[in-house]
Amino acid sequence: MTDPIADMLTRIRNAQMVKKSVVIMPFSKLKFNILTLMAREGWIGSVKRIEPADGKADITKSKKTDAERLNRFAELQVKIKYLDDGRQPKITSLKRISKPGGRVYVDKEHIPFVLNGRGLAVISTSQGLLTDKAARKGKVGGEIICEIY
Repeated sequence: MTDPIADMLTRIRNAQMVKKSVVIMPFSKLKFNILTLMAREGWIGSVKRIEPADGKADITKSKKTDAERLNRFAELQVKIKYLDDGRQPKITSLKRISKPGGRVYVDKEHIPFVLNGRGLAVISTSQGLLTDKAARKGKVGGEIICEIY
């Protein structure tokens, strides 16, 4: 997989389309931090790290079942947030901005307003991952990871 962040956003998008309440994906620190930021801002319900059953990955044993094979590594459990009982998802659009083939950087004066301030841009700065509002307040620029609205 060349872009795990785009894969994460696609998994969330697909889970919303089929009205799932929870989506499971492979763990990484960057994905966990992005999802924690989204949960703090109210775009998803919650995010939780699921540890592997035996605590270590053993790829040499081939007699394991598929379920055991899938739980060899840590995973992320993301609860999707819906607006009402009609199962209308809270997130309308998840868009990857900076890609492995073309990084997009902004300085503090050119941080974008997503949907006139109603959306969220996740920016990787020297102070860590920040929302567009926090980056403007802290007067720092960085790489725009994704936009959510």
